[in-house]
Amino acid sequence: MAELATIARPYADALFRAAGTGAAALANQVHALAAVAGNARLRQFADNPNAVASQVFDVVSGVAGGTLDAKVSKLLQMVIENGRLAAMPEIAEQFQALVNSRAGVAEATVHSAFPIDEAALAAVVAKLENHFARKLNAKVEIDPELIGGIRVVVGDEVLDTSVRARLEQMKVALSA
Repeated sequence: MAELATIARPYADALFRAAGTGAAALANQVHALAAVAGNARLRQFADNPNAVASQVFDVVSGVAGGTLDAKVSKLLQMVIENGRLAAMPEIAEQFQALVNSRAGVAEATVHSAFPIDEAALAAVVAKLENHFARKLNAKVEIDPELIGGIRVVVGDEVLDTSVRARLEQMKVALSA
């Protein structure tokens, strides 16, 4: 959702700049807040006009795991005061992207027709890191429609070595 991304960007940028070199250490807290803010019942409570911002802050920070860094705490206060709690998951995603960018790391999604064990995934990631010329944090998603092989998405780059993609290429070549 482009609108949510637009709302979240200034918050993520502000926290990233305020945190400086310690931004990576805050990522877990920001993700915990995002997980809590993703709960529909909690957002319903936060949107209740009878709920005071300090009550919402106490509930969210308590459920997220207690003591927050001062910068993360200030971020949460601002998000609640501005009625943007629903944007917290997007804020966390954009904040993580900024942290990854500084570290030279990219998020990668490996789509596979079958589950991949840890050893095979490590080997695949090593080859993908050479291909994409950067460190990758890979997560695996199962997609039986691929038939076999893998499809890797890193940002806006896609590497598709799946059987489905090869069959589609053959279909195009034969019909031309």
